[in-house]
Amino acid sequence: MKPYILATDSCSDLTVELVQSLGLEIIPLSVELEGHSYEHYPDERHLSIALFYQALREKKIAKTSLINTGQFLNFFEPFLKQGLDVLYIAFSSALSGTYQSSVIAARELMEQYPDQKIITLDSKSASMGQGLLVYLAGQRKLSGQSIEEVANFVESVKLSVCHLFTVDDLGTLKRGGRLSDTQAFLGTLLRVKPILHVSNDGKLVPLKKARGREFSLEQMIELMQDRIIDPQLQTIMISHGDCKVEAESVGLAIQQRYHVKAIIYNTIGPIIGAHSGPGTIAIFFLGTFR
Repeated sequence: MKPYILATDSCSDLTVELVQSLGLEIIPLSVELEGHSYEHYPDERHLSIALFYQALREKKIAKTSLINTGQFLNFFEPFLKQGLDVLYIAFSSALSGTYQSSVIAARELMEQYPDQKIITLDSKSASMGQGLLVYLAGQRKLSGQSIEEVANFVESVKLSVCHLFTVDDLGTLKRGGRLSDTQAFLGTLLRVKPILHVSNDGKLVPLKKARGREFSLEQMIELMQDRIIDPQLQTIMISHGDCKVEAESVGLAIQQRYHVKAIIYNTIGPIIGAHSGPGTIAIFFLGTFR
């Protein structure tokens, strides 16, 4: 079997420990904050996530950038020169042009390296939903599966990766252009906490509205009931917008109700966090439908 690397981008929000244990290669997206651009890596080498959320709480605006074709050319080519094929699992194409950039770069490089292979896959996922898909793929790679076997697995399971999340700070959605001033004002006034998910197209879609923070978290846990597959066999993931204690409380409630095998937590990185804001809590698991 020809050797290959498994790669993803920093929107996957995986922990440093998982990146290392699975032998992943990460290409970073960038965030602009107060006139400075920072590449986001899981080890926070360019920007502390804690400082990033502090800036958001101070009402500073963060803007994100996709990965362009040139960056992918520079990322992929060194692996090809080493005789390694590449399997890249991308941030949802419905939320970023990053995947399309990877496709163009892969096509160009495979003309130069006809004996090499680059497979780029659209995860149709975000944050640790994308991360969960990469985690499952990484386990199969470590078990000895070929690049084609892992790619086929990802394609077969990706629309089973469920995303349920709620945001706490409607102001961040407003500043990022996701909500109008009126929607943000009324939502804040009425203590409305939207619950959203990611559709089969990889788009962010509202599911329902809940009055108050506690009820929104309870509703997310309730929504898992009709979706989750074999919870006792699953490692699920929970990401959060710098609210670890609250996220762990949600995890405990999920554990008590569904008896999941394990839960992996991490902070939502600045690429997703620039749009979701502080206080966001998201749950990711395999389900019968999204």
